[in-house]
Amino acid sequence: MFKTTARFVLGLSLALLSSSVATAQVVLPRTLELNAKEMEQNGFIVAQEALQLAQFQQFQDALVRAKLAVQLAPRAYEIWALLGGLYLTVNQPKDAVPALEQSLKLKDKNPGAYFNLGAAHFRLGHYGAAARAIAQGLALKPDATEEWFNLGNAYLKLGEKEQAIAQYRRVLRLDRQFWPAYTNIGLVLYEQGRIQQAAKNWERAAEIDPKASEPKLALATALLQLGQEARALQLAEEALRLDSRYGTVEFQRENLWGDRLVADTQTLLAKPPLRALMSQLEQSALPQP
Repeated sequence: MFKTTARFVLGLSLALLSSSVATAQVVLPRTLELNAKEMEQNGFIVAQEALQLAQFQQFQDALVRAKLAVQLAPRAYEIWALLGGLYLTVNQPKDAVPALEQSLKLKDKNPGAYFNLGAAHFRLGHYGAAARAIAQGLALKPDATEEWFNLGNAYLKLGEKEQAIAQYRRVLRLDRQFWPAYTNIGLVLYEQGRIQQAAKNWERAAEIDPKASEPKLALATALLQLGQEARALQLAEEALRLDSRYGTVEFQRENLWGDRLVADTQTLLAKPPLRALMSQLEQSALPQP
């Protein structure tokens, strides 16, 4: 949850895609003989097939069906939203953007499409566009807790740290247990040199989810700076045992960790006991001969 990811928002109405509609095989040449209304009806049937495939994690097959569905029902904003969501799910954000924009052109009151559009822009590194799209979705659905968090992440990437903290605090007003918000508030405070306050936020995050590695490792890094080496080493060991990937610079950067925190964390992980533990974890992760 700490890592910024988009949820798979299909945006399909159950009223439009009722489970009572029988799934049918639609042959494209046959649709040429149908009138526009019948084509649209078949488009929704094919879209339902795509949705069912997606529910069984068959995303590539679902994508093929969704592409056919928009050909049959090009005026259906729900199906364009489905197509955009599927592109996002198979990690094709560049293709997701035009599909989601088309959905919103047909109906601009679909918060899920805005949120997925924001996620697609974020993955493409278009952080300003991501922030604008997410904000438009939140104007329609202000109780979308995770989207306030994603908006904060976009502002963080833009370097607008006070704006980022404002969004994270909005998240915590909606859900006091949303620990990634505490984690990212701690990141901003740490980069500002407010180590003690950062540690308090990371400690709170670690209390909420004791199995989360990120706040534990961040807290360990802060405690090392505060001179509490024994406790820092203990927490870092716990974090690495939960997930050794958090010891890598690349993974930390993916999770929005700032340059200073990444550098300081590497200092912590360079301690001999942790170096030995990381080596042990890497060996245990190797496949057995």
